[in-house]
Amino acid sequence: MKYLDRLLRDWRIKVANQYVRPQDKLLDIGCFDGHLFSTLQPKNIQPSIGLDPLLETTKKKGDHLLISGSFPKDIPKDSTFDCIIMLAVLEHIPRAQQQLFNAKFYEFLKPSGRIIITVPSPFVDQILWVLKKLNLVDGMSLDEHYGFKTKEVFSLFDKDKYSLLKHKRFQLGLNNLFVFEKAK
Repeated sequence: MKYLDRLLRDWRIKVANQYVRPQDKLLDIGCFDGHLFSTLQPKNIQPSIGLDPLLETTKKKGDHLLISGSFPKDIPKDSTFDCIIMLAVLEHIPRAQQQLFNAKFYEFLKPSGRIIITVPSPFVDQILWVLKKLNLVDGMSLDEHYGFKTKEVFSLFDKDKYSLLKHKRFQLGLNNLFVFEKAK
């Protein structure tokens, strides 16, 4: 991971961090190396789970379990979370698989649980392609991007099951933060 990749990742984490509550138990979908857990250490989060298909093997990172796998099939049975996080991940997941999220997130979230998502603007794909050609970013799994549109996030969550707490742009308007909360 190059310097610019880390800078953008840390910026996403900083924005998402505002919506993670102290003592939350997290599911970080697309955790990569589990860096999010290290960053959130001051919030004293509960032992949590990171999930990423790019992990070579399942391993521990401190109190947290990083699982090589995908959502929802590789989540341990009877797991529940205060917060599900997907930072720069949704645009990598095929639309058909995304349709599972409404019900599966609801199943795994505790009452008043939160879903925190960041999604880049479709224009970012062009920027990343140039930055990758200039060898300034690794552009992780850029080949999986298929033109996911930011407004599609709203169609993934049933308004009877979730309320939108926050939607804002950041990173010079090129990225979007969504925070949904499970209805009680």
